[in-house]
Order: sequence, then structure tokens, then C-alpha cells
Amino acid sequence: MESNAVRPTPQQARAALAELEHVQASTAALSATPWPRWFAVALTLYIAAIPLVFGGMTASPEWLLPKLAWTAIMVIATAGYLALFAFAAADWRKKTGVALRLDVLPKRATLPLMIGLPTLLVGPAVAFRSTGQPVWLFAASGIGAAVSIAFHLAFVRLHRQGS
Repeated sequence: MESNAVRPTPQQARAALAELEHVQASTAALSATPWPRWFAVALTLYIAAIPLVFGGMTASPEWLLPKLAWTAIMVIATAGYLALFAFAAADWRKKTGVALRLDVLPKRATLPLMIGLPTLLVGPAVAFRSTGQPVWLFAASGIGAAVSIAFHLAFVRLHRQGS
């Protein structure tokens, strides 16, 4: 296909490779860009609500609301979160032409989140069911919100360094 094309000099080839690496790094940085602020707020509220709702779902005896009401709240909140997630991802792709990718984020940041967040969200519901003390749920809600905000700010900083 390129049999009659002129071969680049070694210096031109190195420059082209350097440009390619720059484009790849820029694409990775754009893919790692944090969510829009409105989605970060929605995600923080969702994470803050999960311990309370999950605690209500697993409480014995019922706590504040019937279990069916807690379950309905969880289903509606999760459906709303997933719809907002889909909208944010589609909006990001439309604006940048780059799909949101979580695999380009540093593992040293995402691995503790993937292990710690489920523990933080489910553990207090178990503790609440065992002890009947709702302080576990409120503490987990506050810590979950703080973790969500901290990770959003860390990803903002990561994006600024990559840009």
C-alpha cells in the first residue's frame, strides 16, 4: 500500500512516535476526567443514602418505615442513579468524543474504593441489625459522603495533572 511512499527519516519517525504518545496520554487523561459536578453531587447523595436505606431494609423489627417502603426507596434511588449515570456518560461522550473509562484510573486509588466502599455501605447495616443502634448508619452515611467528595477531588486533581 505504501510501496511508492517516501520513508521517513529516523528523526521524523521519532517525532511521530512522540506525537502519538502525547495523543494517547491526552486521551487517557480525558477519559479519566471526573464526572460533572452535578453528577458528583448526585453520587454523593446516593452513597450517603445507601446505609440508611439498607439499614431500614434489614432492620428487625421495622425501623421508621415498613420494609417494603425501604425496598421501594432503594429501587427508585438505584434506577435514578443509573439513569443519571447513563446521561452523564452519554453527555461526556458527546462533548469530548471519548468514552468514560474507569480502567485508566490509577489502581492505587480505585482498588481501595472497590474494596472499602461496599464494606462501608453494607457493614453498618449488619451492625445496626445486631445492635439496634442507628448511629452506625448515620456514621457510615457521613463517611461515605466524605469519601465520595474526596475521590471526586482526587480525580479532579488527577485530570488537571494529566491535561
